[in-house]
Amino acid sequence: MSGTGTRLLHEAIRDRARVEGALLKVDDFLNHRVEPGLLAAVGADLAACHAATPPDLVLTAEASGIAPALACALSLGVPMVFAKKYLGPGRRDVLAREVLSPTRGIEYRVEVSRRALAPGLRILVVDDFLAGGRTAEALGEIAEEAGGVVVGFGFVIEKTFQQGRSRLAAHGWRVEALARVLSLADGRVVLA
Repeated sequence: MSGTGTRLLHEAIRDRARVEGALLKVDDFLNHRVEPGLLAAVGADLAACHAATPPDLVLTAEASGIAPALACALSLGVPMVFAKKYLGPGRRDVLAREVLSPTRGIEYRVEVSRRALAPGLRILVVDDFLAGGRTAEALGEIAEEAGGVVVGFGFVIEKTFQQGRSRLAAHGWRVEALARVLSLADGRVVLA
């Protein structure tokens, strides 16, 4: 993918992202402070990646996934649903999965109300990052448990040196990422 959003994203990563240990910090433009023009272009590029298999709905997880997922959904002209994250067991009428967060070192639940995902929907999962793929996998499983069809996954940034893509591909799911990070060694971001 080489649209305007992808080009602007690569420039922002090169010029303004920070590396803190194993983390790529993009909170100055993507997932804390959000630049609407950049996100609109990123959303359009994510939508273009999935034009051949158009979804009925975009699914993401709170909180960092909401901005790119909403931008993508707007570009596609479809609704967006975000899974809520909770600590500990839940007792709600939901579809849920337990997910271990390697960055926070805690286990949390991602939950989607059963009313939000009707059977037969074609669902695109969108998130800001693909690293280990645990949250994305949980969302794909929730979509399928609801009777939906996962048409693919779209990520703003993928850390290719982690196992996320292979985790999702093992399910037969298609994965697209606008920026693919090859390495964060020595505090330097190396993009594909």
